[in-house]
This record gives sequence, C-alpha cells and structure tokens, in this order.
Amino acid sequence: MGLLDILLGRTKPVAPDLDQLFALPSAAVTLQATAGFTPTGSGAVCFATVEGAAFEQMHREVQALLDADTDRTGPPVELRRDGYGYSWLVSRRSPDQLPDLVNDLHAVNTSLEVNGFGPQLLCSLAGFRDDGGRRLALVYLYKRGSFYPFAPLSGAAERRDTALELQLRAVLGDDLRIEPDLGRWFPVWGAPGL
Repeated sequence: MGLLDILLGRTKPVAPDLDQLFALPSAAVTLQATAGFTPTGSGAVCFATVEGAAFEQMHREVQALLDADTDRTGPPVELRRDGYGYSWLVSRRSPDQLPDLVNDLHAVNTSLEVNGFGPQLLCSLAGFRDDGGRRLALVYLYKRGSFYPFAPLSGAAERRDTALELQLRAVLGDDLRIEPDLGRWFPVWGAPGL
C-alpha cells in the first residue's frame, strides 16, 4: 500500500482463505450447544453466472471428483440459477456429514479458483435448522475471507431475524472469522441449500 492509499483511506483487500471453511464443524458444535441449530446437510457455492466451454469442463471435473465419493447417495453437485441471476453449485449430504459437506464446498471453491473463475466467486454457505424450524446459513464471503450468519424469517417475504444474527455473531466469534462490517452481511434470499 502506498502513501496515497493511506491518505485516501483505501485498504488492501483481504485475500481469500478457503481453509477457513474447515472451521465450520467446530462452529456447528457451538451452534448446537448454545442456540439449538443443527446442520441440514445442505450447502452451496455462489458465483456470478459463467457461460462457455471452460466452465462446463470444470463443472464436469468437479462432478466426477465428487461422484468418486462412495458414501454419497444421489447427485453430488447440482448447478442451479437463482432469481437474481447468480449460479449456485449445491451439495447435499446427510446432516451428520458436515465435515464431508465442507470438503465438497472447499473442492468446488478450489476448482473454480484454480480454473480461473476466482473473480466470479461470491460466497459459500452451509445450512442449519433448529427444533422450531428456524433456518440459518453460515455464509462465507470469498472476497473478504470471513463469515456471517444469515437467518431468514419463516413465512416472511424477504425479512430476516437480525436479533438472532447479532446474537450468533457473539456466539461464533471464537470459532469463525466473523465479518466485522455489518453492511457486508448480504441477504441470500432463496439460496439453494438453505
């Protein structure tokens, strides 16, 4: 960073650290113990929509890599597009296989990054629910290298449980690198895997 950057208040962007995803299983233990949320077994990687042969080839390679897992039943990765024009690679496991789901998310992110699609990566998420049916996603912001909780309200048209999100920020602070800028806690309405 140069003097001009310092004077203008610019900061160096945080480098993505995909290994942060491996902290999710310990965060899940904390979530269950303190707030009653358990993994759903669903997770997804979101990226700006990519077209072309190079992406299709990479998607086939990821599919083949994850198909090699003999513990998996059904399709390992599903490509979906949301109503906002973003693409999602969705992985589903049984709820007790969170470490395997994290490995899937890491493999998808790494494959996209290695094949030159890193700038299109936006976020990854793992889904959770409590006994009352409340949904929660722990969202990893690729370009920030940090997490935040996203808790949509059930039955509400695009409303979120901000109080729960702030409560979970305090609870998860020892397990995950939490995004300090609340303005970057973007809603992921209709995210597959949530």
